[in-house]
Amino acid sequence: MSQRRLFVTTALPYANGNFHIGHIMEYIQADIWVRFQRMQGHAVNFVGADDAHGAPIMIAAEKAGKTPQQFVADIAAGRKPYLDGFHISFDNWHSTDGPENHELARQIYLDLKKAGLIATKTIEQFFDAEKSMFLPDRFIKGECPNCHSKDQYGDNCEVCGAVYAPTDLINPYSALSGAKPVLKSSEHFFFTLSDPRCVEFLEKWTQDGKLQPEVANKVKEWFSVRENADGTKSEGLGDWDISRDAPYFGIEIPDAPGKYFYVWLDAPVGYLASLKNLLEKRGENYDAYMATPGLEQYHFIGKDIVTFHTLFWPAMLHFSGRKTPDNVFVHGFLTVNNGEKMSKSRGTGLDPLKYLSLGMNPEWLRYYLAAKLNARNEDIDFNADDFMARVNSDLVGKYINIASRAAGFISKRFAGQLGEVSADGAALLDTLRAAKDAIAPLYESREFAKALRETMLLTDRVNAYVDQNKPWELAKQAGMDARLQDVCTVCIEAFRLLTIYLKPVLPALATQVEAFLKVGPLGFADAGAMLGKGHVIGDYKHLMQRVDPKQLEALFEPPAQAEPVPATPADLPGGEALAPVITIDDFAKVDLRIAKIVNCEAVEGSTKLLRLTLDAGEGRMRNVFSGIASAYKPEDLVGKLTVLVANLAPRKMKFGISEGMVLAASHADEKTHPGIYVLEPLPGATPGMRIH
Repeated sequence: MSQRRLFVTTALPYANGNFHIGHIMEYIQADIWVRFQRMQGHAVNFVGADDAHGAPIMIAAEKAGKTPQQFVADIAAGRKPYLDGFHISFDNWHSTDGPENHELARQIYLDLKKAGLIATKTIEQFFDAEKSMFLPDRFIKGECPNCHSKDQYGDNCEVCGAVYAPTDLINPYSALSGAKPVLKSSEHFFFTLSDPRCVEFLEKWTQDGKLQPEVANKVKEWFSVRENADGTKSEGLGDWDISRDAPYFGIEIPDAPGKYFYVWLDAPVGYLASLKNLLEKRGENYDAYMATPGLEQYHFIGKDIVTFHTLFWPAMLHFSGRKTPDNVFVHGFLTVNNGEKMSKSRGTGLDPLKYLSLGMNPEWLRYYLAAKLNARNEDIDFNADDFMARVNSDLVGKYINIASRAAGFISKRFAGQLGEVSADGAALLDTLRAAKDAIAPLYESREFAKALRETMLLTDRVNAYVDQNKPWELAKQAGMDARLQDVCTVCIEAFRLLTIYLKPVLPALATQVEAFLKVGPLGFADAGAMLGKGHVIGDYKHLMQRVDPKQLEALFEPPAQAEPVPATPADLPGGEALAPVITIDDFAKVDLRIAKIVNCEAVEGSTKLLRLTLDAGEGRMRNVFSGIASAYKPEDLVGKLTVLVANLAPRKMKFGISEGMVLAASHADEKTHPGIYVLEPLPGATPGMRIH
């Protein structure tokens, strides 16, 4: 087999927060594929980077009292425990704010301009006069024009899913200041995807096998009637706005002071920049590498960013004279326990670092996700009971069990030496070796679930062989040493073959097995060989523990709730006894913040709730429902300060998502002591201050 040269990336995480489990799933999927390619002897450069630019990072950095560069650097500093913890083998991790990305993004832009595919248009955008900046879509909120849900973002409604322009919102307001935005004109730069050359290229590129069939079919819908920026309609693709006005954290457009590339223009260029950074550190030439005949380029991405990777990115590359991707592999989302979408903003999910901190084996998760991943962009579900059953049954009960049942006899009875393999054992091993021709193509096509299913069927065959021959009984019978060594040798040889097939998924475990077997790094080509008679193996040490149900309970344990307080006489202050004593550490877990009530509305369909729009100094607005409608008129609360429980897990309610809780006082006996009193700080407090 001739050696292939592959350049592989995953989507770049936005550098405004830690990795979540969706990132880890994508990285594991790509890592398994990369490790398989390396086991085939191919040369792979596997790179990633932080997506570091854009208004949200600029605003978050300002709130944190940091420069955007320092803010991003602090986020990047926390990446390593995740990547190392889950054995993800990136060759390089870079940043889109690196010099390579500035250089490449500007050059690609100039090449597109030279090709006649950059145009300027004057457009109207919402402008926040208080912040003196144009507002990104996600920093404009208002009433959905379709379903009339309140506090929806400027590009789409989270309730009904409608997509619209920010100017379509009813009663829009700035999520930064709460002020009503005004329309203001500005000259913007556009990549003219409506150009017939782009349309012709993309219609062909997206339909010639570079995308999964379901993705290609979806993309095909985008080549229909479209609406241009000036309101006219025409066939083909719409032009893409690639510029943003200062203030903006990003890459300044050449010869256009005060204009910056929209973050999504330079973000995918970060793939090339990270590769360039890696090659230069090695002393290799980037341009020569990219010109290598037969070089293959692959991107692993989630289904939420298909547009950018299947239209904008290949067109940018092609018309700037660069290589286009050979494939864009799209995956679905990860849900938890029967279909609930994992979402940090909604307080649901599986925290990767918590998983590791509980002592849970990262390869349990690698195996479980691989056992569900396929080549389609389908969502997969993490089910705790299924997770435990698969790990304990497949990995420990079937696979590890093969070595544990045979290695002790080889070590104690035969000084660690393998013996002859008789006819029945040879037939079994031939079956396992032949399976390589079925399993390898499944890894190649990212059908990981099928590859593991085939492998586990092989473990069933080996365990059936063990049960038929019962080495523990052979060890008790006089004159059966040769047969005992034979049977155990077959088990060890089979275990080596199974390890080869599992190594892309379980790299750390495979390294332990290689040390135990006293062999070099295993590749798929090694499936055609045997250790052979006389080969000496090492002492067996237990390779993997079973999942402890208590670990899973702790992983999904909800935030601690206060113990219910027993009923007390109504003449006690407030009608309630004091809660149990807590420590200062307990109190520190509750993040109380000063918040300004920017807006307040009655909730249709509820007599108890008011919907509060709160500014807690975060660079965004919070939506909080509070059962205070009996005590306050909405207009009486607008503009007042209050106290917010800022780190309360968001709660999905019938009327929307509530992102915290405002503090209010009331008596336990509402009949004799009616009234609810929202806490209001004294003048001088400002949004975002923490209460200590």
